[in-house]
Amino acid sequence: MKAVARHIRIPPRKARLAIDLVRGKRVDEALVILQRLPNKSARIARKVLESAIANAEHNVGVDRRALVVARAYVDEGPRW
Repeated sequence: MKAVARHIRIPPRKARLAIDLVRGKRVDEALVILQRLPNKSARIARKVLESAIANAEHNVGVDRRALVVARAYVDEGPRW
């Protein structure tokens, strides 16, 4: 499933540090990793991951234990 956060005011370079840690992991493991990171980008990434999990459970009916973070990326948004 897919979840997107837009117009978040964090430099993409800092946000990629948190995203790189969870790519390829099971979702339960990824949530634990993001919960223990102290930076703002990890909190936002965790919210987006939880949204993607909820989308998969509700819309498709996939079991949470079967989910893996296949793709996760951070693009640069609009600049001031």
